[in-house]
Amino acid sequence: MTREVRTVVFDEDLKLEAYRFEGIMQKFPNHFHDYYVIGFIEQGKRYLVCNNEEYILNSGDVIIFNPQDPHACEQIDGRTLDYRCINIQPEVMREYVLEITGLDYLPRFTRAVLYQTELAWSLHELHLMILEGQSDFQKEELFLFLLEQLLREYSDTEPPDPSQELTTEIKIVCEYIESHYADSITLHQLSELTGLSKYHLLRLFTRQKGISPYCYLETIRINHAKRLLEQGLRPIEVAFQTGFSDQSHFTNFFKKLIGLTPKQYMRIFIHEARPKRSSELTP
Repeated sequence: MTREVRTVVFDEDLKLEAYRFEGIMQKFPNHFHDYYVIGFIEQGKRYLVCNNEEYILNSGDVIIFNPQDPHACEQIDGRTLDYRCINIQPEVMREYVLEITGLDYLPRFTRAVLYQTELAWSLHELHLMILEGQSDFQKEELFLFLLEQLLREYSDTEPPDPSQELTTEIKIVCEYIESHYADSITLHQLSELTGLSKYHLLRLFTRQKGISPYCYLETIRINHAKRLLEQGLRPIEVAFQTGFSDQSHFTNFFKKLIGLTPKQYMRIFIHEARPKRSSELTP
């Protein structure tokens, strides 16, 4: 039986996270991140839904998620998944885009999947350098060339504001959830805010955002939880501050979306940056 290994590093030089999952079968439900994800499949075959588009992923395929892109995936060949990715916060992406293009903007990548691209090799080499703690400028050089190619070939120079596509009612719901994520929110409250029936609200929200209102709420909570854990707050305190009913619920949902327990994620930032394997990332 293949042993799961989950390796996570925060690279202080590039200011980004690097994940490697080996031998996993975990299904990731529909969710989104508030940062960019650039990853690739090493081994395994996955079914992916991103922005309501369906894809079949195989070894050598690259995936790119923009902030707020709803996505879900699961294994479909009965085998385990080996996967690597880097996560880039928007403020860090903006700095790199300004350096590469001379323009101050956040890009929107136009393709979620790049099939059998040579970029997978570059991403693999970069990922190895990060996990091995390489500190010379070869790592930064490779990253900048990789990002420059992605920006040139697969992004919009002036990304549209996704909020422009939302109706007033859905904007109201999003703003309310983002402001009250730590509170107990009911569907009845959201229905009253918009004047829409509960069912119509659920259908309209899911169609426009690509994710249900409750999944949106839980994802907002997880994104805030990550920031608190990065500051060293204990998981039990984070669960309370982000609106989860108890620590068990928080831990289960966090691992379902992030692939790590809250305590494992916290330890990435409270220890000196270096590769950490699952044997070190104990709950």
